[in-house]
Amino acid sequence: MELHEVVGSIIEILDQGSHAVGFVSPSHYIPHVKAIIESLRLRGYNPVFVYNTNGYDKVKEIQALESYVDIYLPDYKYSDNDLARKFSKVADYQQTALAAIKEMYRQKGSTLVMNENGHAEKGMIIRHLVLPGNTENSLNVLRQIAGISTSIAVSLMAQYWPTQAVMNHPALNRTLSIEEYEIVKTELENLGFYKGWVQDIESNDNYLPDFDRNKPFGY
Repeated sequence: MELHEVVGSIIEILDQGSHAVGFVSPSHYIPHVKAIIESLRLRGYNPVFVYNTNGYDKVKEIQALESYVDIYLPDYKYSDNDLARKFSKVADYQQTALAAIKEMYRQKGSTLVMNENGHAEKGMIIRHLVLPGNTENSLNVLRQIAGISTSIAVSLMAQYWPTQAVMNHPALNRTLSIEEYEIVKTELENLGFYKGWVQDIESNDNYLPDFDRNKPFGY
């Protein structure tokens, strides 16, 4: 698809009332992201641009996005490279993601600007999914984020659900327990984080898409 086709499709959606454009897992398409944003701005469109990433980004690429992105929405998955290697087959996730997040923080700081409808318009939000059997990883993730600032908005998630592919995995074959999640929530509070969101433990049922349906997410 040509650039003008992509931009045209986005404009159609914006003209229907959407106020934000999100780029999901876009790390390998950053030149395209920049071109799309530039083209939209040239046509008089300036929605909220969201960079939604798994966190595994090069600092120099994040630096190149400073004048383009309004909201950074990174994951910080692993504080432990052994766990990252085991679950995501990447050997240097921790230092790479943390460096990228520090650059996002340099650009946006800890102020999260919300509009009158409660929608974010500028800033950054760090997401972390708590995995069953790995509370220590989550505790250290929070501690490392706190080392940057406890004013950063954090979205703590409990929605992990084992798919068929991991039903025989010794660690990932179950959902998160209430006890595990309470340990992590307590550390979030003890560290002094005060902005963000904490999912209910039952969220693994609420965010479970059914890809056998035409509308997997129910809408």
